[in-house]
Amino acid sequence: MIQLLPFTIEDSLELISTIKDKRMLLQFAGPAYHFPLTKEQLEIDLKNENRFMFRVFDETEQKVIGHAQIFLKENTFLLGRILIWDENNRGKGYGKKIVQNLLQYGFSHFNRETAELNVYDWNTGAIECYKKVGFEIDPDVLSEVSIDNELWLSVNMKISKNTFQSLQQ
Repeated sequence: MIQLLPFTIEDSLELISTIKDKRMLLQFAGPAYHFPLTKEQLEIDLKNENRFMFRVFDETEQKVIGHAQIFLKENTFLLGRILIWDENNRGKGYGKKIVQNLLQYGFSHFNRETAELNVYDWNTGAIECYKKVGFEIDPDVLSEVSIDNELWLSVNMKISKNTFQSLQQ
């Protein structure tokens, strides 16, 4: 069982130590942070009243296994900065549970009918995870970022509150 617990600045060292290089930071956080990730960058987000930051707690293992955030936008809320610390725990269903918990939190706490997220098109494991939860790619929303002479394309995925609730039955 996965539980979302509030992230505090005291939790920052574990997150910072997990981000090994600028490519990992860009994959995790998009272009908003710069490498190396610092406590000061996280403090700015913690002070943002539209950003909700979580530690991902595995009740079975009794330990924090990751990080996730929700960002309130005008008409939607954005899931993002989802990271499972240990690569050996990826592909085991944790991501799906985290996304479901984030959606449950978002739809129950905020007056929004749609949730969205952005993911790099080469991150096929994450895209499949999001599709399993019910997200669909919005072909009209794309962005790109450059890193190490590479161009990364970010796709946008959306899910409605009704779709999410119907899939939870």
